[in-house]
Amino acid sequence: MRDKVNRPEKSFAFLKAGTALAVAAVLACGPFAAQPASAFEIFGMKFFEKEEDTAPVIDPVEYSLTLDPGTDDAALKEAIENTARLKQDEGKPVSGDLGLVIKARDDRDRILAALYEHARYGGVVNVSVNGQDLDSLPPNPEFNRRGAIPVTISVQPGPVFTFGEIAFAGDAEGRNPADYDLVPGAQANSTIILKAGEKIVVDLKAEGRPLAKLTERNATADHKTQTVDVVIAAEGGPVAPVGPVGVTGTKTVDPDFVQRYSRINAGQPYSPEALTKAAERLRALGVFSSVTIREASALAPDGSLPMTIEVSEGKHRYFGVGAQYSNTDGIGLQGYWGHRNLFGQAESLRIEGSVNRIGESDIGDLDYSTAILFSKPGAFGPASTFNASLKASVVDPDAYKAFTTTAAAGVSVELSDRDTVSAGGELMWSNVEDAFGKNKYLTASIPIEYVRDTRNDKLNPTEGYRFLINAKPSYETYRGTFFSSFEGAITGYQSLGAEDRFVLAGKLAGGTIIGGDELSDIPATRRFFLGGGGTVRGYGYQEISPRNGANQLLGGRSYVAASAEVRIGVTETIGVVPFIDAGTVSTDEVPDFKDIRAGAGIGLRYATPFGPLRLDVAVPLKKYPGGTSFGVYAGIGQSF
Repeated sequence: MRDKVNRPEKSFAFLKAGTALAVAAVLACGPFAAQPASAFEIFGMKFFEKEEDTAPVIDPVEYSLTLDPGTDDAALKEAIENTARLKQDEGKPVSGDLGLVIKARDDRDRILAALYEHARYGGVVNVSVNGQDLDSLPPNPEFNRRGAIPVTISVQPGPVFTFGEIAFAGDAEGRNPADYDLVPGAQANSTIILKAGEKIVVDLKAEGRPLAKLTERNATADHKTQTVDVVIAAEGGPVAPVGPVGVTGTKTVDPDFVQRYSRINAGQPYSPEALTKAAERLRALGVFSSVTIREASALAPDGSLPMTIEVSEGKHRYFGVGAQYSNTDGIGLQGYWGHRNLFGQAESLRIEGSVNRIGESDIGDLDYSTAILFSKPGAFGPASTFNASLKASVVDPDAYKAFTTTAAAGVSVELSDRDTVSAGGELMWSNVEDAFGKNKYLTASIPIEYVRDTRNDKLNPTEGYRFLINAKPSYETYRGTFFSSFEGAITGYQSLGAEDRFVLAGKLAGGTIIGGDELSDIPATRRFFLGGGGTVRGYGYQEISPRNGANQLLGGRSYVAASAEVRIGVTETIGVVPFIDAGTVSTDEVPDFKDIRAGAGIGLRYATPFGPLRLDVAVPLKKYPGGTSFGVYAGIGQSF
């Protein structure tokens, strides 16, 4: 839909199913929106490369583009340039003469939609190809291809429109338009109108009305007053409970388990949020490549809404490798094999092994670990998970050398979508050589933990926080020593700006060990150390520790650590992260803060579909004599 130069004083900018509003919706959330490239190359290998990246162009036509946005508004200019495919694909040929014309027509509609998104309802977009107006071209144009075909796009954005009268009707009547960002006098972006209609339906469904729908969404632009009047009407429909729940698509997974674990049961109140959480819960099992919960289009005779959980099973067996690097800790390599559906109810078995400190230590001093991990979701009800593990490791950091085997089993229970509590039993045998000599330990423990997680994204959060507190009462059998460790940590995230280009991230953690007459009564693997990529960057792994007169690392009974980062998005995929970490470790049960160590640095992030690639460089602000001078850390995911 194009606006004409000569308009009546009051005209319809778009109707309930108007072209411009629909195009604006597609631009906001569909394939026309400017998307970052997902293909990238490392060491000559290309990942996530799309077929279109390499597909040859049939009947290639070269073109040259002249684009005049007609505005000094930086945001609007960027929006126009980003939405024009001819601009984004400049330098790439188009398939055929008609293909060039079609692309130019699409760009005209796309730019008009971008203008509407910025409340410019009086805008005009003029496009010419090879010197001819776009609308005067024949159906099958043929251009002289001796050179690049000139394309000119000239935009007259027009004035900014504001909201005039706002009216809600039907079951939307009585709601406050301001709750939907529809405020008279505010800039009348088309996306605000679209989102308002969608949110009204969402709110009606949240009241238990599964058949809620919009019946009207009209916006009228008055070019004389430069205002937009909006009318939105909705029909809520009846309140209905969940009806029968079926499961389709399963092959080796028990469908009864799928329904039970989803926690969608017949008779419960209808809730879109509960359905979203159910789908997320099923996806998190790892056994399905897709999960869709479909609602019936009509209520059953008893007034309930039948539902079907449609799943597609993925590959249950998997294997993989991983790696990380630090200049202070060397290279670490990991490998693993797993099965996601061992007995038909998403039971998980994983066998893994790792070798660390490659290049930092001699072959005989490397760190080795192996583990067998088992998990059974829904073991004692749909909200519970049984976990068991058997681990063995040989580690040789600067503080000690230890051979350790650990057997553990426990249950975690989801108290809510955000809260989880877990408890279990653990038996650890260790043979340790440290500053206190050679000692063996056999320690029985009861780990207990509570976690509250409100983060909006587990891999790259921009909002929310994660809080955990745990206790680990323990008994060392060889010495008859009782001791308990207690730890707590909170990480928080706050984005600044609409596009999450700036994110403040912080972490505060602390712990204490109570009991044991001597520090040597506590296994070195249970004492506290700081330093390295996971705590205070700039220092070596476990370098921050109390020391004896011979400068040997002892480990501590208590610690406090804090980190702060500013995550700055430079582009859609690249970010920089200045950061500072600090921490202290004490031999007392309460930190004395006599020796506080801090490190500062800067990091680089590259966004990928599986999480950000991370590279951090840090220096210690209070270096140990003969200690680490700087640290370089590389891995996948944010530092916390």
